[in-house]
Amino acid sequence: MNIRFSIEYRTVWGEELVLCTEAGRIRMSYSDGGIWTAETAVPASGMVYHYEVERGGETVRREWYSHIIVKSDLKAELRDSWISKPTEDRSRRMAGTAVPVFSLRSEDDFGVGEFQDIRLLVDWAVKTGQSIIQLLPINDTTMAGTWQDSYPYNANTTFALHPMYINLPKAGLKVDKEYKDLQKKLNGLQKIDYVLVNSEKNRLMHRIFDETFASVSRTKAYRTFISRNESWLMPYAAFRTLGDIYGTPEFGKWGEYAVYDGKKVSSFIAKHRKEIDFHCFVQYHLDLQLSDAVAYAHRNNVVLKGDLPIGISRTSVDAWLYPGLFNMDSQAGAPPDAFAEDGQNWGFPTYNWDEMAKDGFAWWKSRLRKMSEYFDAFRIDHILGFFRIWEIPADCPYGLLGYFNPAMPYSSDELRQMGFDMDEKRYSVPSEDAGVRDVLFIEDPRRKGYWHPRISAQNTQVYKSLTQAQKDTFNWLHEDFFYRRHTDFWWQSAMKKLPALLGSTTMLACGEDLGMIPACVPDVMDRLGIVSLEIQRMPKTFGVEFDDPRHYPYMCVCTTSTHDMNPIRAWWTEDRKITESFYKNMLGGEGEAPEECTVEICEQMIRQHLESPAMFTILPLQDWLAIDSDLRYANPDEERINVPAESRHYWRYRLHLTLERLLAAQDFDERLRTMVTGSGRVR
Repeated sequence: MNIRFSIEYRTVWGEELVLCTEAGRIRMSYSDGGIWTAETAVPASGMVYHYEVERGGETVRREWYSHIIVKSDLKAELRDSWISKPTEDRSRRMAGTAVPVFSLRSEDDFGVGEFQDIRLLVDWAVKTGQSIIQLLPINDTTMAGTWQDSYPYNANTTFALHPMYINLPKAGLKVDKEYKDLQKKLNGLQKIDYVLVNSEKNRLMHRIFDETFASVSRTKAYRTFISRNESWLMPYAAFRTLGDIYGTPEFGKWGEYAVYDGKKVSSFIAKHRKEIDFHCFVQYHLDLQLSDAVAYAHRNNVVLKGDLPIGISRTSVDAWLYPGLFNMDSQAGAPPDAFAEDGQNWGFPTYNWDEMAKDGFAWWKSRLRKMSEYFDAFRIDHILGFFRIWEIPADCPYGLLGYFNPAMPYSSDELRQMGFDMDEKRYSVPSEDAGVRDVLFIEDPRRKGYWHPRISAQNTQVYKSLTQAQKDTFNWLHEDFFYRRHTDFWWQSAMKKLPALLGSTTMLACGEDLGMIPACVPDVMDRLGIVSLEIQRMPKTFGVEFDDPRHYPYMCVCTTSTHDMNPIRAWWTEDRKITESFYKNMLGGEGEAPEECTVEICEQMIRQHLESPAMFTILPLQDWLAIDSDLRYANPDEERINVPAESRHYWRYRLHLTLERLLAAQDFDERLRTMVTGSGRVR
């Protein structure tokens, strides 16, 4: 039916309102009194929509959250109010825990954390006054069949869930002595044996499939799941099956299936029905178990926050289905930073944003819609990638020789006027006795005759060979390129993408805005109501050693550390000079800092975060446990989840104690609850 939308909003000269739905953008009409109206057809099932302010065809502002029409709300006219950011009401401040699902440990697990463990984590959150749980990506990463599949940000799909999170008995396995013995062995391991856990779960899931598929497949629930998810589920099941047949996820080696063809794949599915059904069956049970945990969290007023990786694997279903959406001849990463002095190379292809824009970013929207079935909020991994990505040539192993895309590189004429004649190859081609990094400029791969300054080129031999005048000029253009030249350009780049994406979901968006932050990022995040990330030891103000949580903005998530960093106890011993400075300047300590990060120091650091103005204080579970001498792990160096400088890091960290034991720790839980509620954070 057609519905008339009406909203009162005061604009300034040149601005107009737009009604944004999944079907498209509708310009609204203005009438006296600041009333804007538009009429459009609304599906019988309802829809999600929001309003944006445009000026000159560009989005300059959007609502902080989306509106939802359900079937029972359908009527001829809707009168809305603009949903502003909750910056005026700072009473709603919450606390929570960040932990990967695979790191959880319970008595009923099978060597790895499972979706059912989220229920126990919810119980602990409620008991300690917390109201939000943050997880790492949970998509399927099965490719090589080795421990290298443990990397959760390198999924073979942006839709399917990882089979290792399934609980076998809940999926229908008959528990016998073999299962109990294997479960005891795997659960007794300090860390996850990724290969053994996944191979055994796969073997036992095939047993469950053989025994129960005939009956399960006849149920209405199963048929409904298949129908609702068919668009991604069937290609995923075919991808997994083809990967098994050819012994590799590299679809370029799949013969006639190397390039995705709908008709050929449909024929393949018909010929391999049992294998296809198995993968669909596994996804059905995963969805059941995760949905059960989500419903349990909601019944207990606990919010679940997911993670949206910035990249996709070049050997993924998505790359196979939609190769035109990605630049397969390049790889994404990050410039040099505190994590890696040579930069980071994630290996993911970069996005072809121009191609994605042609259908209104449909792939992104469907990805977010699926994610919103399970999560109430989401972390945008490396939000800077929506402004510009650090792109690295496909044959380059490290990130130092990367460049920003999109960017405005200098032309040969511009550089010649500044004293660098690019016909002299010494600026862009290393000498025989120098390494490949020894260049001042990198040619743009898509625009010949245009050049990017090599980041941190001041450390090269060719820079040292310059005259002082040339050094001064290069320093200026280097600073200009990386910190001034692109401010407006990258603002426009982000505003062409993010409003459309955020408008397709009701999830609260939180941006991971760390690293080399362009000046335009805070303004875009503020306009779009994206919550920022604040980390005390990674201040965003130049020249500041540590941030003071007392001065954090309300619209942020503040935390002591992330999965890419050492938790606070291990960090304390990384660099004695930094520790001494932190102890003196941030904790008010006198004399020498203790060699160990004591319980008292950990508690003082956590209290600083709890008492900050931040909307969310979400801490790694390791850091919560650090304030109790009986519950903290004996060796803090074993608590780190990932080392970003190691592209092939083995993600296998697991809690040293069960969630059941954590729930039974009455004194600790009550102490934590007192800290949380005493800081004004409420459930």
